Amino acid sequence: MPEGDTLCRTAAGLRAHLVGRTVTAARARRPGPQIERVVGTTIEAVESQGKNLLIRFDNGLELRTHLRMNGSWHRYRPGERWRRPEARARLVIEVPGAVAVCFDAPVVELFEQRAEGLHPAISALGPDLLDPAFDEDAAAEALRRLRDPARAAMMISEALLDQRALAGIGNIWRNETLFAERTDPFARIETLDDAHLRRLVGTARRLLVESASLAPGRQRMHVYRRSGRPCPRCGTLIKSGRLATEIPRTAYWCPRCQAPS
Repeated sequence: MPEGDTLCRTAAGLRAHLVGRTVTAARARRPGPQIERVVGTTIEAVESQGKNLLIRFDNGLELRTHLRMNGSWHRYRPGERWRRPEARARLVIEVPGAVAVCFDAPVVELFEQRAEGLHPAISALGPDLLDPAFDEDAAAEALRRLRDPARAAMMISEALLDQRALAGIGNIWRNETLFAERTDPFARIETLDDAHLRRLVGTARRLLVESASLAPGRQRMHVYRRSGRPCPRCGTLIKSGRLATEIPRTAYWCPRCQAPS
């Protein structure tokens, strides 16, 4: 599943070619949103919010996509051959000089911008780690959400993936954040003090921001998908295991650097 850094890069790539331009054609695979309602409008903004990509139009409509595991956005020149079959296109938006295609996304919806604050998926999100306005207040809010009594018995590995606590982090940067802070992935939230949780929030944000500024594939991984290879810090072999959580994910960790305290 693309994480916040990938969505941030995707939004930036589309923004340069879509914002300020008039939609000349739009179509969606059925069943899907009545995307033809945006034809003739001007695109005002393309933004990422957590793992959502939002496109806002000057007629008050807003498009939301969530890519889940297999979705992706592509941008083509008019007439350029697509890199995926047309049958996999969920949504196509054309503007002068560019064609934006969303492939395989399970979530594509159009709604009124004024309803964004009430949208069940967007309004429930925790502070976005990649929001340029993320500040001490946002960090404090993330800590407050992690400290919610409902999460007290959660493993920290599970809690960091909860988008209602902090938005944008996924399996890659969850694992890398825990390694960077020498945190046992199986530690329960209630066993970690506030200072430790603040460090985790700060490190997760730093890693996501750094990754968003790099080309895909340029990020250096210390533990993610390195099971059986030596830890770059102590040489101990990296371990991996599936976490029995609501959405199963593989954890990667150094059993020495991240030993239970």
